[in-house]
Amino acid sequence: MPRLHLLRVFCDEHGAGGNPLAVFLYGRQVPTPARQSVAADLGLSETVFVDDLECGELRIFTPTVELPFAGHPTVGTAWLLAAERAPVTSLQVPAGELRVRYEDGAAFVAARPEWGPEFAWDQLDSPAAVEALTGPPRDHDHIGAWAWSDEDAGAVRARVFPVRYGIAEDEATGSAAAILCARLGRAIEIRQGRGSRISARPLDGGLVEVGGASVLDELRDY
Repeated sequence: MPRLHLLRVFCDEHGAGGNPLAVFLYGRQVPTPARQSVAADLGLSETVFVDDLECGELRIFTPTVELPFAGHPTVGTAWLLAAERAPVTSLQVPAGELRVRYEDGAAFVAARPEWGPEFAWDQLDSPAAVEALTGPPRDHDHIGAWAWSDEDAGAVRARVFPVRYGIAEDEATGSAAAILCARLGRAIEIRQGRGSRISARPLDGGLVEVGGASVLDELRDY
């Protein structure tokens, strides 16, 4: 019977918030044709199946589609591998190889922003305007809204609506954070959703690193 880790990724400094993630560390126990239905059954924004623990090879599914790359699933899996087995220096996803590093118990992955879904971003006038949204701006089916909460410090308030992928609103979205970071060309700290925290910074060669803290909530049979 497959064992399922349920964690939250991009938690705040107190372990609150974070985007729920399902990870099957022994992903090959779940047949490939069944993975999409398993992700739909779990109903989380993403579910990860690790196909090779030694080289960190994994695949990522939303409730409706498979993704070549996503931020919170790879950050969370990197953290989980360190917590349950050993730290890794890279992960392999369909889009390519991700560099991994760890700092103060948090995990970080470096990827190309274009590897993730093509999020649109709307800048609003204030964090209050972001808070006041009742749905995606412009009824867009794949968009984030953001505002500076402290521009000098690089602090951002954001909400993200990946409706296209069967997710009404995402609690914390690493791939969208990578796109915003690349557009702004500077390091940013994003507060997204109800209380999640995402760190993002541009690197050489067109890469962006995203990361944050994770918490394991449950280990159970599926």
